[in-house]
Amino acid sequence: MEYGIQLPVQSQSAIYAEPWEASAGPEDLVEIARAAERAGFSYIAACDHVAVPRRLASAMSTVWYDPVATLAYLAAATERVRLLSHVAVVGLRHPLLTAKQYATLDHLSGGRLLLGVGAGHVPEEFEALGVDFRQRGAVLDESIDALRTALGPGEFPEHHGKLYDFQDLGQRPRPAQPRVPLWVGGSSPAAVRRAALKGDGWLPQGDPRERLPAQIDRIRQLRAEHSLQAPFVFGAIAEPLYVGTPAWDVGRRTLTGPPDALAESLRAYRAMGVDQLQVRFRSRDRGELTDQITAFGAGVAPLLTRE
Repeated sequence: MEYGIQLPVQSQSAIYAEPWEASAGPEDLVEIARAAERAGFSYIAACDHVAVPRRLASAMSTVWYDPVATLAYLAAATERVRLLSHVAVVGLRHPLLTAKQYATLDHLSGGRLLLGVGAGHVPEEFEALGVDFRQRGAVLDESIDALRTALGPGEFPEHHGKLYDFQDLGQRPRPAQPRVPLWVGGSSPAAVRRAALKGDGWLPQGDPRERLPAQIDRIRQLRAEHSLQAPFVFGAIAEPLYVGTPAWDVGRRTLTGPPDALAESLRAYRAMGVDQLQVRFRSRDRGELTDQITAFGAGVAPLLTRE
């Protein structure tokens, strides 16, 4: 079971941001990304919102770094860790524009892109950009189809659909990867079905442990019904973590304890069929976070594969 991390600082929703992130900046992101790479993390991830309406600003904040710019910046500061958009709301942009941005990112990073996509949830964001929020599911479905060809090996991708129609328009550089992995985010029935039938992996959003087995079984069932045999990556988001005994209140939902206890708890995800686990650590400053990342990589991660 691989493990990755949604980066702090680059998105600062009140649901999960720590107070210290408000005054953090690019140098903090670089140090955290490098710490994750040293600790063996499979990927670092960045979110996507173009603009947050005033009515949601107090809960969501307006701090949402652009994922392409952020991941490209961090690609130059790292060497191996993969770069995940979790998730890109690709329906807000024409597929050729999305393909141009992410193909360039994959090319510049030497093939490290993981393209996570989702439908989005903020009506005003869609309205401001001229996209029908009510049709966002259909828009995402066709966007995925268009991106499959636009991120493929061909210099002149071709797609003919209800919403997008293009051919004889060349885009280079092409991605470094022959096939960019496309993971679909979301936990609604429509999102789960979309992931099963159109994705190379699934990024759940907020599913508690007890709900995951049924979701995984549903995806497997759908893929079997449609004779889809290609490899598929099941993801999960763990509870907040703190390696060791915290000297401060980390919240009752946070999993704490020595590495062997945390590993034993997290191995339950592997038993469900999870292939990659996204983790997030409680912290009071950047130093504590990088210490937690290091402790997880050194002490917890080696025990995740133990029977």
